[in-house]
Amino acid sequence: MTAASAPSARDRLALHVLQVGAIAIVLVALPYKVFDLDRYFVPKELALHVCAAIAALLCVSSARRLSLTAVDALLAAFLLAGLVSTAFAANLWIAERALAISLSGVALFWAASALRRAGLVRPLVVSLAVAVVVGAATSLAQAYGLQSEYFSLNRAPGGTFGNRNFVAHLSAIGTPIVIVTALTARRSIGSILGGIGLALVSATLVLSRSRAAWLAVIALAIPAAGLALLTWNRWCEPRTGRRAVWLGAAFLAGAIAAMLIPNRLEWKSDSPYLDSAAGLVNYKEGSGAGRLVQYGNSLRMTGAHPLFGVGPGNWPVVYPEYASRNDPSMSTDETITSNPWPSSDWVAYLSERGGIGLALLLLAMLGLIGRALRELRRGGPRDPERVLTAIALVGTLVAVAVVGAFDAVLLIAAPTFFVWTLAGALAPPASGSFNFEKGVRPLVPGVVIALALIVIGRSAGQIASIAVFSTSTKLAAIVQAARLDPGSYRVRSKLAQTYLARGDCAHARPEAHAAHDLFPHAAEPRRQIAACGGR
Repeated sequence: MTAASAPSARDRLALHVLQVGAIAIVLVALPYKVFDLDRYFVPKELALHVCAAIAALLCVSSARRLSLTAVDALLAAFLLAGLVSTAFAANLWIAERALAISLSGVALFWAASALRRAGLVRPLVVSLAVAVVVGAATSLAQAYGLQSEYFSLNRAPGGTFGNRNFVAHLSAIGTPIVIVTALTARRSIGSILGGIGLALVSATLVLSRSRAAWLAVIALAIPAAGLALLTWNRWCEPRTGRRAVWLGAAFLAGAIAAMLIPNRLEWKSDSPYLDSAAGLVNYKEGSGAGRLVQYGNSLRMTGAHPLFGVGPGNWPVVYPEYASRNDPSMSTDETITSNPWPSSDWVAYLSERGGIGLALLLLAMLGLIGRALRELRRGGPRDPERVLTAIALVGTLVAVAVVGAFDAVLLIAAPTFFVWTLAGALAPPASGSFNFEKGVRPLVPGVVIALALIVIGRSAGQIASIAVFSTSTKLAAIVQAARLDPGSYRVRSKLAQTYLARGDCAHARPEAHAAHDLFPHAAEPRRQIAACGGR
């Protein structure tokens, strides 16, 4: 965490934007329960895009020269591949939304990298660690009886994430940085608070019963512990050793407390945590068996679109074409998927953005791990912060890889914010391999502003549409909701149904066709079109 240059006023403002954004993206949610997923996803996407746009603009507004490392170039190529993939997408609305999340994530990586070079990494990672603990605290609050219209009863205790798996994923990914900030705290009180925060994170992991998160913590602990032992003489001193013992005890205490203190969760099993542990890698039945079916069918989809995939976010649009009979990934009418993504980041990227997109992303992540390992091999004087942040980067990326193998992580806003901001903040500096000067100052800020207006405007329109749709059943409200978010299948299908109930096929038919265009395999729009004498 050593400064390479004096921070400017713009750098400090960008830091504050990311600090506020980390808390905001954890807490923001909507009360409209009709949209059980999007009432969490869409406001968090808006927070992601606003923070990424402002921070990126502040970091590039005065730049006269751009210097890209190999990892930067890979990430830029990943975004370009996603843009090409969008051209093949059946549903451009979903493609734009998915690509925007990737774009904002990479922008946060670049902004956090700039803040590291300006010597502002420590306040940034401390804020990220605090935000992880705050997210865990919302889950615990729900588990122990706090009721709120911003909590969902489905998949409790999800807190302000709406799903226990999502908050568990963030807790697993954030565990390394919570530990590092406590180990390297300037004062003892910081280490004590860090231990309390780690206990909260540990308790959340246990109560979530998220097997993906449990596996991620186990997986990240192995390389992190190994690297810590190999670099022991570069980071460990008496104070740090005592803190490590305290943090280990706090993590264990949090887990034990979660199992022993009575909560308000209504598990169907008498031994829920033991059952989850016993089924940690069970692929013969339940969700594990369903994943294998889904992965196999998604690979067949990839085989038909090997290079650029079916388009960002378009897995649920195309998957019904490849679904098996009685496929557990399909809803009850077997014409639309139960979830808007497959149960794996990596399967999603492979099927949606093809082999090229996935390869570029994985190479970028491997490049970051390579930078961390080179930093650890370099040797040098004792520097606990520099060594431990490199180890934390490895642990974080391992956690992302494991959790992403079983569920959506980089496909949704909140973990995208934390993963890419942490990656930029923790990655050791590297010299630029590609340098650009001509047109940088007049061009780059303009591009950032234009893209920001598009993605922020879309997310704001979605929030407005959800609010209008959820607060009135009048035809005029549904019409307005459709205008605010033309890409909403639910709204367009509901509008067609409402017109149809009035016997107004002249207006029902175009809405039903619009819904059919968004999800061509869905049965409801076809029924609506047929009811109006169409095909």
